Amino acid sequence: MFFKPDINTYIPGKIICVGMNYKSHIREQDGRFPDKPVLFSKTNNCIIKNKECIIYPSEVKELDYEVELAVVIGKKMKNIPESRVSDYIYGYTIMNDVTARDIQKNESQWYRAKSFDTFGPIGPVIVSKSKIPDPANLNLKSYVNSELRQNGNTSDMIFGVYELISFISKSITLEEGDLISTGTPSGVGVFMTQKKLLKPGDTVICEIEKIGKLENRVIAEYQQNN
Repeated sequence: MFFKPDINTYIPGKIICVGMNYKSHIREQDGRFPDKPVLFSKTNNCIIKNKECIIYPSEVKELDYEVELAVVIGKKMKNIPESRVSDYIYGYTIMNDVTARDIQKNESQWYRAKSFDTFGPIGPVIVSKSKIPDPANLNLKSYVNSELRQNGNTSDMIFGVYELISFISKSITLEEGDLISTGTPSGVGVFMTQKKLLKPGDTVICEIEKIGKLENRVIAEYQQNN
């Protein structure tokens, strides 16, 4: 049976993310274009939903946002060619790939910087693939306190959705409920001429055409239980 998740109860199995996947994002950091997809993972304890709060950990000094198109896998797949990937997708949602930039920079891996509790807002809904026949042409934006920060299109991806998932499936069996987050366009706070990073009290809105708006407020760690 094909997996049909409810966003209110959905917790992904594996969360596989793609870094350095938008041309504009590469250019804003003067980086090199990758020859193959750059993959990393997040733990599923980072998942929160629309209108829930992002917790700003006390040890983090530079907190950033990243609007991303995320793909929900609908059935088990392994070693699937790009031409057949769509058969295995249930649908799409939005992920805010929240990142502790100082930890990302100072440690030799990205896993911890990306996986603090609440660092993976998703939502507001999961849209069936039938509503998004072309994931390669979707506008995506992010706002912080109503200020437009990111404004891109999935056509700017270096590796497209189907190519990415085919590549991953060659080495990793993807199962129903797994989530693939496909990268972010330019406009993240850390690479602005004057850094514009998140702080407690900020509201972040991530918006993707045909999916909607994912909204989360940032709170300090000490406020979590208050």
